[in-house]
Amino acid sequence: MFQRARAVALYDGTARDLVHRLKYGDRLDLGRAMARMMTSAGAELIAEADLLVPVPLHAFRLWRRRFNQAALLARSVARMSGIPCDTRSLVRVKRTRPQVGLTRAQRAENLQGAFRVPAAAKPRLAGRRVLLIDDVTTTGATGNAASRALLRGGARQVDLLTFATVSAGTD
Repeated sequence: MFQRARAVALYDGTARDLVHRLKYGDRLDLGRAMARMMTSAGAELIAEADLLVPVPLHAFRLWRRRFNQAALLARSVARMSGIPCDTRSLVRVKRTRPQVGLTRAQRAENLQGAFRVPAAAKPRLAGRRVLLIDDVTTTGATGNAASRALLRGGARQVDLLTFATVSAGTD
């Protein structure tokens, strides 16, 4: 599980609109501005991170969407912060159904076994503090499932930085 989490905003109003435009409206240009806000909101976590890792999409979803919004945000945060971004240290091996509309328990079950650290990536993660990047935190199920895989893969610590969160308690 991740240790700490930070987000720029609550997932409502303008923040929700920005995420939807980026994710579903092909507004990739918004990624840079969103990443700038994430870099500011997550400054403490970034200062302690050795590596940025975006939450990966399953190959089928990546093919359908044509880009991974978490990877887009992570690359921009990396450019702004100077912390390296590794898009190959975590893979999504299970094609999960969309999380929208699922309960907390259903989300956790849906993501069980969804992520894996490839053997070749384990030396890159060994003993490192990883900052996991995603667009939205809802229940924390995705962040927790991805963090568990990263920790099993050798990471020393995993924190989570997202653009928006559903709950004020995530920060």
